[in-house]
Amino acid sequence: MRRVVCPGSFDPITNGHLDIIGRSARLYDEVTVAVLINVEKSSLFTVDERIEILQTVTKDFDNVKVRKFHGLLVDFCKQNDIPAIVKGIRVVSDFDYELQMAQLNYRLSGVETLFMPTNPEYSFLSSSRVKEIARYGGDVSGLVPDLVHKLLIERLRGS
Repeated sequence: MRRVVCPGSFDPITNGHLDIIGRSARLYDEVTVAVLINVEKSSLFTVDERIEILQTVTKDFDNVKVRKFHGLLVDFCKQNDIPAIVKGIRVVSDFDYELQMAQLNYRLSGVETLFMPTNPEYSFLSSSRVKEIARYGGDVSGLVPDLVHKLLIERLRGS
């Protein structure tokens, strides 16, 4: 069975994230979306809320499961018998950072990292930008799944 993990904070999940997850689901037998628990970071949505959202927006993919983790991603991979990580790459600066992380992860554990170029339609997209736009009343529909759009408006605008 070919297994892979798509890690991230997903606060919130964007259509760019969903594109990488969906493309990975077509290539692998099992995709684990791993939601990072980072107690030092202030998040808009709790880890449990993000997991519930991810489970809802990936429900059409039979081979995708959502789990949370803390600590080193490579330890999560080893504990769950996942030999590879898929990372979406938007721009060259993403590659610079992710290449160093991939080399370190391989050195620590032998876990491979595969880079998937982001669909150009989403190359400018990040969770932090989506939150900023939504916080100031901008329209993020089309940038996030409909459920996330609704929840963002409720959370940020009190609607």
